[in-house]
Amino acid sequence: MANVVVVGSQWGDEGKGKIVDWLSEQADVIVRFQGGHNAGHTLVIDGVSYKLSLLPSGVAREGKLSVIGNGVVLDPHALAEEVERLSKQGVVVTPESLRVAENATLILSLHRELDALRENSNTGTRIGTTKRGIGPAYEDKVGRRAIRLMDLKNLATLPAKIDRLLTHHNALRRGLGQDEVSAQAIYDELASVADKVLPYMDKVWYLLDDLRRQGKRILFEGAQGALLDIDHGTYPFVTSSNTVAGQAAAGSGLGPNSINYVLGITKAYTTRVGEGPFPTELKDEIGEFLGTRGHEFGTVTGRRRRCGWFDAVLVRQTVCTSGITGIALTKLDVLDGLDEIKICIGYELDGERIDYLPASQGAQERVKPIYESLPGWKESTEGARTWADLPAQAIKYVRHVEELIGAPVALLSTSPERDDTILVQNPFQD
Repeated sequence: MANVVVVGSQWGDEGKGKIVDWLSEQADVIVRFQGGHNAGHTLVIDGVSYKLSLLPSGVAREGKLSVIGNGVVLDPHALAEEVERLSKQGVVVTPESLRVAENATLILSLHRELDALRENSNTGTRIGTTKRGIGPAYEDKVGRRAIRLMDLKNLATLPAKIDRLLTHHNALRRGLGQDEVSAQAIYDELASVADKVLPYMDKVWYLLDDLRRQGKRILFEGAQGALLDIDHGTYPFVTSSNTVAGQAAAGSGLGPNSINYVLGITKAYTTRVGEGPFPTELKDEIGEFLGTRGHEFGTVTGRRRRCGWFDAVLVRQTVCTSGITGIALTKLDVLDGLDEIKICIGYELDGERIDYLPASQGAQERVKPIYESLPGWKESTEGARTWADLPAQAIKYVRHVEELIGAPVALLSTSPERDDTILVQNPFQD
C-alpha cells in the first residue's frame, strides 16, 4: 500500500479540497504537516459544504484519524472555534478522531498583532499575508522562544517561558510604538484554552510510526502551494514554512521512506492571491473570464485571486522540487468556450530565453512569458467522468500539459463535485 503526499503545484488554491476528500475516503489517517489556519479547504460531502482552515480534511468522515503534525503552527483558539463550528454541522471531533503533535508551536494574539502591524506598514514589502500570525509564530519557533502545545499541560512552568517570549516581543512592540503586552495577559489567554485543546495532544511521530508499521494508509495533506515555499517559492512573497512534499516527513516526524507517491494538484490555468510576481497574469477580459467562471475567491480571506494562463515552466519546476509522481489536473471545465488557449513554455529574461523561474526577486519581476497557442473547444467538459466524454481538443490540451511538465495526469477533475473525476491512476495503488 502507498502513503501519499498531496501538494499544490502552483501558488495554492488549486482545488486540493475535493481531491484530498476523494483520497481521504481511501486513507486511514490524514495528516496536516505545515502551515496554519491561513490555509483553506472547502469540502462538499452529500451536498453539505465544510470550510476547514486548520483541521485535516478527514475530520468530516467517520472512522478516519486526523492528525496535526509538528510542522504546523497552531492557534489553539482557532482550533477550538473550528471544532465548535463543525459540531454545529453535525461533525463531532473527539480525541479518537483528532490528534495534535505535542511539540506543535502555538500562535498567540501577539503574533497576529505583529503580523498585521508589519503588513499594514507603509515601509518595506507588502507580502499579502492573511494577518493570522503565521510568520511571527514560525520566527519564534526557529528563534527557540516559542510556546508549544505541551507547555499548556503544566501551567506552573508557563510564566518563565512567557517572560522569555516577551523579552523579544515587547522590544519589538516598543520599536513599533505599541504598548507592551503583560505576561499575565498571555498567561490568561493560554490558560483559558488549555482544557479545550489538551485532550487532542499526542506523540504524533510515535503514533504515525506505529500506524505505518500496521500497514495503515496515510495521506499527508499540504497547505498553500509549492511556489509559496520559504526556500523554493517566489521569495519574499511566500509563506513562512516549507510547502514542498519533502516537508511531509519533517513536519510529521516520519522519515522520507514513509512517502510512496506525491500527487501535485494542478489547476488547468494559473491563479495567485496576494502580492508577488506572476508571469502569465492576465489583466484583461480573459483574466476576468477565468476568475468569474472559476469562482476565484479565497476560502479563508474571500480575496479575489489573480488569474492567468497555465505556466508549464513553474509546474515543471515544482515537479522537480517536490518529486511529483503524477498530477491531479483541476478546473479543466473553466476553459470551456475559449477560442484560443495559451500555455507558457519558457521565459525571456533580459533578451535570453530560459526554461526555469530564477530565484532572484528582481529577475522574477522581469521575466516575460513565451507562449504556445492551442485551439480551444466549444463543447462542455463539465461533469465528464471518462475520456470519451471530453472534446478532442481538451484531450490534446491535457496531453500537451503532461508532455511540457514531465509528469502524467493521474486524475482529471471536471467540476467541484467529487464524482466528476476521471481516474487514470489511483495514487494509493501505485
